[in-house]
Amino acid sequence: MCINVNNCRACLLLLLFGLFPWLALAEPTAAPATAAEPASTPAPAPVLVGLDAAFGHKVSTSERAIQQGLEIAIAEINASGGVLGGRPLELVTTDNRSLPARAVDNVRELAAMPDLVAVFGGKFSPTYVELLPVVHELGLPLLDPWGAADTVINHSFQPSYTFRLSLKDSWAAPVMLRHALEVHGARRLGVLLPNTAWGRSNETAIARAAGALGQAVVAKVWYNWGDTSLRKAYDELLDSGAEVVILVANAAEGSILVREMAERPVAERLPIVSHWGITGGAMVELCGPALDAVDLSVVQTFSFFGREQEPAAQRVLAALRDDYGIAGPVDLKAPVGVAHAYDLMHLLATAIDLAGGTDRATIRDVLENLGPYDGLIKHYPHPFTAERHEALDAGDVFMARYGEAGQILPIGH
Repeated sequence: MCINVNNCRACLLLLLFGLFPWLALAEPTAAPATAAEPASTPAPAPVLVGLDAAFGHKVSTSERAIQQGLEIAIAEINASGGVLGGRPLELVTTDNRSLPARAVDNVRELAAMPDLVAVFGGKFSPTYVELLPVVHELGLPLLDPWGAADTVINHSFQPSYTFRLSLKDSWAAPVMLRHALEVHGARRLGVLLPNTAWGRSNETAIARAAGALGQAVVAKVWYNWGDTSLRKAYDELLDSGAEVVILVANAAEGSILVREMAERPVAERLPIVSHWGITGGAMVELCGPALDAVDLSVVQTFSFFGREQEPAAQRVLAALRDDYGIAGPVDLKAPVGVAHAYDLMHLLATAIDLAGGTDRATIRDVLENLGPYDGLIKHYPHPFTAERHEALDAGDVFMARYGEAGQILPIGH
């Protein structure tokens, strides 16, 4: 019995050739000719950009806004051919949960990825401050689209690998205190600060601005992130004779203050002039109706309101609508995060092209020497220089309020 298929086929052929010998003389029929398949060209390797932010923070909206701004810019850049002659940009995200130690671990992991050229940070200044020795040890550009502590840029590491397109506490304080003086007539300031690097940065900036404007800090009260009540802190401000509250807070603690103030008699509700941390979280939802019961203003650097007809704003608003379901400026959370990240990503892409590769030190050097750029926020004659790693300036800062629909409106709009 023939079991092997190949052996059985051979026996059959011998039998046929024996019975019909002319079969063995016939030439085999040639297969039809086909065109040679072209060798497939491998897709160019992406150039990686990191984003380490507090995505796991329960009430923060700033991280998503920053991610949206980066993704919109990256989509535009890739649609125009990418960088370095056709390589696409690709965003890699990590979650530091607002914990500086986790941010350090995340950034070390990101830095180990080949062709990762820079890391963007999120909202929380303490994570940037903790990362300063790490990114300078690694030679990794750290780009800041939100964190406002002066020390993110004003540090002793040279050459500096940190670049910011955002607010700075030294710019925020004079605008906030001038608003308190001109709008509320307040010369006696009660200051509420978080016990963090961001709080200490603001302590210095507010003291300097108050001295320049002839105001007095009559009470300075510290609180901790995670505090569940600020009643005692607010009582101290009232007892000091403060005429206004200068608030440095994020949405969690800011909303606690607003809700507790709204429970008091109207005569005990001081005006609140706030740093912008509250706008990076679900402030409107956390405050509820209490937000309408207090006089709250907040510092900002950008708004889509009044700029909807500008080409860059139209592009970004269209992408927000089409890709994220955000109908318009009224529905946009944390608009400064989108705008800052968008402009900063375009600046980085230009630096990558001018560097001619993914060497981080070369990209750092090029960032200091970029030419003019027409961005979403403004025209940048020279975004950064060797002496100035701040793309914005004090003239970009203004005060805003929450509107009836929860939107952040520039005062006077």
